[in-house]
Amino acid sequence: MNSAGPIRNIALLGATGSIGRSAAAVIAAHPERFKLRAATAHRHAEELLRLCEKSGCGVAALTDEAAAREAARDLPRGLRFLSGAAALVEIAALPEVDTVLCAVTGIAGTAAVFAALRAGKRVALASKEIIVAAGDLLNRIPTGEVLPVDSEHSGIFQCLAERPEAEISRVLLTASGGPFLNWSAERIARATVADAARHPVWEMGIKTCVDSATLMNKALELIEARHLFRLQPEQLSAVIHPQAVVHALAELCDGSVIAQMSNPDMKLAIQYALSAPERLAARPAGTLDLTQLKKLEFFPPDEGRFPALALGREAMRRGGAAPAVLNAANEAAVEHFVRGVIALPRIWEFAGKALEHCGDFDDGTLGSRLAAGDAARRYVTEQIGS
Repeated sequence: MNSAGPIRNIALLGATGSIGRSAAAVIAAHPERFKLRAATAHRHAEELLRLCEKSGCGVAALTDEAAAREAARDLPRGLRFLSGAAALVEIAALPEVDTVLCAVTGIAGTAAVFAALRAGKRVALASKEIIVAAGDLLNRIPTGEVLPVDSEHSGIFQCLAERPEAEISRVLLTASGGPFLNWSAERIARATVADAARHPVWEMGIKTCVDSATLMNKALELIEARHLFRLQPEQLSAVIHPQAVVHALAELCDGSVIAQMSNPDMKLAIQYALSAPERLAARPAGTLDLTQLKKLEFFPPDEGRFPALALGREAMRRGGAAPAVLNAANEAAVEHFVRGVIALPRIWEFAGKALEHCGDFDDGTLGSRLAAGDAARRYVTEQIGS
């Protein structure tokens, strides 16, 4: 059944991260539909080269120059090997590739995503920071297409199913609430990095765990949804759903609400981003047994304890470089929290200050967005240092 559609030739950027590993597993599970043509990592050379040998991938790259020099001493025969940040762009534009799955951390894959779209490719995008910082600029590129690789935005994508704009009233993203869902503000102020890392549903890296704990991930995801689905800020909201079974809901103009539900597993969103509009006869998230669900709960987020959503709405209101500033300031503040320099609530404080200080700089180019992000990181670092 799965062999009916076209074979997709895939470049996997960020192959050794958690999403990259899941994507590699999905690709390997469907050799009749997916072929890995190129793969990249930052510095995990051994894992990357092992993946290339196993998959028959012909092109590989390490963006860390030192790791690349070391790896180049013992490469598999026939493997074309690239190095440095520019390698991402080169691989994204390879003529033998029609689909680029970008799972690179942060905004490091931005230029590669732009290159892939300009070359007319499908981009399965897991790096939400790229859309947050430059989604409006991506939407101006007339070629290629962007499909989401995360559970919430894949859920929206499936709920909307190319419905006419006039039918869509609003979209709701769900949030598990993270580890601090039932914590008081006083207790949150004393939270440790270990506390933030204990996500009740998903297994993620520490940065993503902290963003989930502060609800900043949901603020950024609202901005992402605006650009992915060309919605207005007032059409977007978030709801707390601790069971993490409903990933997104779409309310239509007649009051009907459509929900996308599945067991929480990133492989399902990855698989659909690669195969859409076709669905493969495979269930990487298993089967959702509704009889085992004792309850499905939905609560409004407490923005007094979690002010990130208000910051996200303010960034959307301002537009331009403001979302890039919010994302970069949050990254810098999270780094300092993880290092034990600041308390968790100061992540919101410094993100808000950066939005006020750096949020208006924009000339409508990708360069200005990246510059605004750099300015926000410097501003937060200087404020914490002082």
